Amino acid sequence: MDSTDLGDLWDRVFGTQPAPEQWLVVVTATAALVAVVPNLIWRLSRNAITIAHEGGHGLIALLTGRQLSGIRLHSDTSGLTVSRGKPTGIGMILTAAAGYTAPPLLGLGGAWLLTNGRITLLLWLATALLAVMLVMIRNLYGALTVILTGTTFLLVSWLTSADVQSAFAYTVVWFLLLGGVRPAFELQSKRRHGGAPDSDADQLARLTHAPAAIWLFLFHAVSLCSLIGGGRWLLGL
Repeated sequence: MDSTDLGDLWDRVFGTQPAPEQWLVVVTATAALVAVVPNLIWRLSRNAITIAHEGGHGLIALLTGRQLSGIRLHSDTSGLTVSRGKPTGIGMILTAAAGYTAPPLLGLGGAWLLTNGRITLLLWLATALLAVMLVMIRNLYGALTVILTGTTFLLVSWLTSADVQSAFAYTVVWFLLLGGVRPAFELQSKRRHGGAPDSDADQLARLTHAPAAIWLFLFHAVSLCSLIGGGRWLLGL
């Protein structure tokens, strides 16, 4: 690849792309909402939220100096991230708190990139993060899920037109923002009925001696504020 090709690639990835028409932004939001609200579709689409959830655990574990042992994604949309290190302290607290907050915060970051015209950059960053995550996956279903998701991002970013890339990127970001809200409510419902005794909120309660309800409130606050802020950016409000 010569310098001209490298320059073209640089411009393609880090250059800006025009914002889509307002009607397309609304259509992509509607498509994301359809992927989140109906239970039948959510059982499948929630796998993408699980990838972001477990990826959040893994990323923060690494950033806080913990040793990441592996990540598993299961067909029931649950997941498990195992890291080694001090069993208490700020690193463990941040790692445990990163799961439910990762999808909405990724959506918020994605909304910021899109409002600045960085559509292709967003798609390439997502592909890179999925490729890194794949190295840490420790089960077949998880590997297949991440490979399929990453391949989709790669093909869209490399082979499709600017309009298709824009529609895809906006749908993904809307999905992270909207889909990041539902898991906290699901966890709250499970705990109300005596389920999920070892949830992230319960682990955080043991680590900090603060009630699990406080951590649930944090999950709700992060997801709802991200949705409001990211949604305003995407809609140009």
